[in-house]
Formats: sequence, C-alpha cells, structure tokens
Amino acid sequence: MSIYTHPIATLEGKPFDLEGLKGKAVLVVNVASKCGLTPQYTGLEELQKTYADRGFTVLGVPCNQFGGQEPGTAEEISTFCSTNYGVTFPITEKVDVNGQKRHPLYGELTTKPDAAGEAGDIQWNFEKFLVSPAGDVVARFRPTVTPDAEELVGALEAVLPS
Repeated sequence: MSIYTHPIATLEGKPFDLEGLKGKAVLVVNVASKCGLTPQYTGLEELQKTYADRGFTVLGVPCNQFGGQEPGTAEEISTFCSTNYGVTFPITEKVDVNGQKRHPLYGELTTKPDAAGEAGDIQWNFEKFLVSPAGDVVARFRPTVTPDAEELVGALEAVLPS
C-alpha cells in the first residue's frame, strides 16, 4: 500500500493530490481547533517554514472524534488556522481517524507502531506520522510529542530529500 493512493479532499472540498507529495517528507497530523494541544499548530508551522525548502510539508487532517474538539465548518477551521497560527501547510477535509468510518489513509498510518511498539488507534488530537519521500511511514509520534521534540526533528532531518 501507499499513502498516495487514498483519495482525500482539501478543506475546501476539492480533490487533494496526495501523489503530489511523492518525493517529500510529510508529517501527517490529526488536528483540532479546541484542544489543549492546539498550540502545537505554532510548532507545526515552524517546521513547515524551516524545512519546506528542503522537501518537507506538514499535512493537517482535522478530526472531531476526540471530545468534539474540531466542531467547526471548513471555513471556520480555515479562518481559525490562518488567523490564530498563520498556517501555510495544506489542511484536508475533516475525517474520522478511528472506528468503522476511519479514513483509508489512517487505516494505513495506524499500522505503524510508536516508539513503545504500539500500533492501532489514534489516542488523541495531534498524533503525528512521519512519511519518507518514498511514501513509507517511518515514525509515529503520540500527541504529547511536540513538533520541536528532539526525536521528531531528528527523524525528520534523517528523511529529508535534500
């Protein structure tokens, strides 16, 4: 399987071309606007600014499955992200990351174990998956691992294409 084969839409409802991410390192993150971890948007945007020129992007994937913390419409989510955090990285449509309606992208991502060897369901908002330029899921970081954490940044720098 490849993460590039799973259709997903942009936040605006247009098809998002995951194939266009081939050759880049990608950090896929299930995001939410009303979570205690929402300030991680700042660190995610810093990663985007720091590494975008070296073949990297964050991919934000809104999800409302954890405490109803992403209740907004697409327009509300977009406005929140740009106004409060200056987000420049792509954000997809809101999807389920767990359960019977789990988006196929997350069906694949959640097979990757974290540092403790645990795979399976997403635990909370802001769980992160690092995908290599070849499309391999190379690391999983649980929600409390911040975007500037040494283990995340080190893993990211190890897979940058340039």
